[in-house]
Amino acid sequence: MALIDARKVGKVYANRNGEPTAALEDFTLEVEANEFVGIVGPSGCGKTTFLMLVAGLETLTSGELFLEDQPVEGPDPRHAIVFQEFLLFPWRTVRQNVEFGPEVRGVSREKRRQIVDGYISLVGLEGFEDRYPHELSGGMRQKAAIARALANEPRVLLMDEPFASLDALTRETLQQELLRIWQQTEATVLFVTHSISEAVFLSDRVVVMGPRPGKIRGVARIGLPRPRKREILTSPEFMGYERHIRELVWDESQRN
Repeated sequence: MALIDARKVGKVYANRNGEPTAALEDFTLEVEANEFVGIVGPSGCGKTTFLMLVAGLETLTSGELFLEDQPVEGPDPRHAIVFQEFLLFPWRTVRQNVEFGPEVRGVSREKRRQIVDGYISLVGLEGFEDRYPHELSGGMRQKAAIARALANEPRVLLMDEPFASLDALTRETLQQELLRIWQQTEATVLFVTHSISEAVFLSDRVVVMGPRPGKIRGVARIGLPRPRKREILTSPEFMGYERHIRELVWDESQRN
């Protein structure tokens, strides 16, 4: 049984004039438990829309969407989202941000401390627990956002271009850190990115979407060994996967 099962999913919005605009059309995808799936495609193709549907923050126009064989009908504690922007509460410290989810769920103070300490350690922010977001670098703020998401102990981690606003070196460091964290938590990850190399480096499979209305134009299974190190980026195998996905994206853009 797939953990996430999208069957001919469609999503239509009304534009400024009230006319229907299709964001997703006939979108079908199965994602297995503990799988890391990257999603690439041009801007406006519906990548983020699909994440919002899985999160239960948007409703389907057509099709069916299941999480653990149950219809997705609204927000669910089994998933957590990390966005491109560092959406931390500026008035809360790192510790207070990370414990927000367990606090809302009514977890006891002692248990919250155990959870928070564990995830702060996991993302490498020991010693920064009492800092406020404005006192942290961009990379550290995104680590705190990841820890806050994981503190809810989700089955599915939804990531919408989480490293896009970071400098290249910080981005590469956090890619490596994310793989380490993923392997320790065994969460299922849906990772939206515009970077083909990032998708190949991180993912078990890469879903290629075409221009709006968003459809899946191809899926590439990445057979690179794990754990993955930066050295693999220059290997013929890596460059072959990257070239294949780039050709899928390019062929689709030429067709449109």
